[in-house]
Amino acid sequence: MEKGKEPGSKTSTPTWNYTPDLPIKTAPYFNWPPDPKHIIRWLVERWFPITERGLLVCLAIFIWVFASPALERCKTLEIGWMAEIYLRNFIIMCLVAGGAHLYLYTFTKQQKLLKFDAKDLKKNNSLFSFKNQVWDNMFWSLASGVTVWSLYEIIIMWGFANGYGFMFDFSDNRVWFIALFFLLPFWQAFAFYWIHRALHWPPLYRIAHVVHHRNTNIGPWSGNSMHPIEHVLWLSSVLIHWVIVSHPIHVLFFQLSQVISAITNHSGFESIMVRDKNRLAMGDFFHQLHHRYYECNYGSIETHWDKLFGTFHDGTDEGLEITRRRKREMHKRTI
Repeated sequence: MEKGKEPGSKTSTPTWNYTPDLPIKTAPYFNWPPDPKHIIRWLVERWFPITERGLLVCLAIFIWVFASPALERCKTLEIGWMAEIYLRNFIIMCLVAGGAHLYLYTFTKQQKLLKFDAKDLKKNNSLFSFKNQVWDNMFWSLASGVTVWSLYEIIIMWGFANGYGFMFDFSDNRVWFIALFFLLPFWQAFAFYWIHRALHWPPLYRIAHVVHHRNTNIGPWSGNSMHPIEHVLWLSSVLIHWVIVSHPIHVLFFQLSQVISAITNHSGFESIMVRDKNRLAMGDFFHQLHHRYYECNYGSIETHWDKLFGTFHDGTDEGLEITRRRKREMHKRTI
């Protein structure tokens, strides 16, 4: 077997080491006529039996019970409890991004099996801070990412403690409490598309988003490697929790979904393998295409916006030609 491939892997062009089955298919929510069975099957695959979202719900509950300041302490903005949140988030970022990087790239536990891009992460490249892609990504993820992530959490916790927003407990409405875990990803996907599309507005791209797009080949630390302006915009969707009835556990789940999903989606590998078996879905080839070709796949496969606005790249050679043709037309309009 050729190194980097696994039986049954499907590669559309020689430029990729591995691709999932192509063409890429988006979520069936907007298919017509509707197919309820397909929609239910899609949702089940993303929640059960062991998936990232299910693990994030468990992690959010654990953090709220064992690693969050009591709400009463949050009524006043004091260094103590705010530092606790920052330190906890710093540790989470290091453990998840650092752990994934060590497993996949430093110790190469699965070599290049299920790795999308055959190329290694860049070193001795002046494009990056410290001339090193990993050090650059770590700096922006920790210095900017953890800081903005923590500030939003601090603002919301302070608001809940002082009666701003609409906080409730599990005992108040068990159905809504559980339903929110399933509904919040839809808002997250919606907000991500429009914020991301705004970041590709040329002035905003040159000021901020270009930092993230230094990474044409991506790794676990790339997901949260952004300019502070981008972090402020991207992570702002969590403020929905001041509008809807929710609980701090939902806030934690939402933010963990943003930050940790960015790490896994940018891992560069389709999934983690242990003892030659796929154990946990990781990378997102749909978004990997965006980092390679820029002007495509602004959203996620959970939304239909890219198909609606003609920016969908399905991973095939035909999809690549459509993307290149659109980029040529965009270039003509700017000159």
